[in-house]
Amino acid sequence: MGVRLGIDPGDARIGVASCDPHGILATPVETVPRGDGDLDRIVALADELGAELVYVGLPRSLSGGEGPAAGKVRGFAQELAARLAPRELRLVDERLSTVTAEAVLRDRGKKGRKRRAVVDQAAAVVILQGAIDTERTTGTPAGELVHPI
Repeated sequence: MGVRLGIDPGDARIGVASCDPHGILATPVETVPRGDGDLDRIVALADELGAELVYVGLPRSLSGGEGPAAGKVRGFAQELAARLAPRELRLVDERLSTVTAEAVLRDRGKKGRKRRAVVDQAAAVVILQGAIDTERTTGTPAGELVHPI
């Protein structure tokens, strides 16, 4: 299997999670500020953690359609894929990942500012855990492969 990263790209912050080499449990890693150097930091984390594959959450509407936010993420994913090559980058459906992460943090007693500080990482954990669970069930990587430009 190998280490995988989960990425939750937002307009202000990018949540990053990783899993163990056996692909069993996703854990939070870092929240990367969006802007200059953000892709460099994600590539550095992939290198440091020995990630073999990166999953990026693709925002879809509840009906499964894609809007402007999905277009932004697709552009982000293509740029990141080019920097991560030859490692694979795959887009996975992230519907409700932030909502799920918010609920988990709220249930654990995280409030206000403390919750906002880690919600992006928690959403990345939700994205990655779903992907590695799919891998284990199907025997193949989840999501849509992004080809570097």
